[in-house]
Amino acid sequence: MKPDVGQFLPLSPASLHVLLALAGEDLHGYGIMQEVARQSGGQYKLGPGTLYDNLKKLMVQGLVEETTHRSSVDDPRRRYYRLKALGRGVLSAEVARLQGVLREARTHLRELKTLTASRSHREGRA
Repeated sequence: MKPDVGQFLPLSPASLHVLLALAGEDLHGYGIMQEVARQSGGQYKLGPGTLYDNLKKLMVQGLVEETTHRSSVDDPRRRYYRLKALGRGVLSAEVARLQGVLREARTHLRELKTLTASRSHREGRA
């Protein structure tokens, strides 16, 4: 029986960013921090403590695993991480959830804008 991906949602911002960073390729810790900063345009930066706490939690949950991926020039102490199939499913479900939140927000913002414009018009501020 497949685990229910909904039990992992909503993801914390840090977990979401780690999963997104690993969606493209296996990365070591510093690589994850760089990818998070790149993907967020520098708006979100993970410190080492936050990163490794989240990696540990994601590994316990079965979303991420440590891999033996090493290049010949890599420091042998460097650990690489990869997204597991369950992690991909959770990431996909979280993205779908966030898209729904954005749709709802846009609807409410349009309604608010219409309501505000209507009030301004009635009060002679048009």
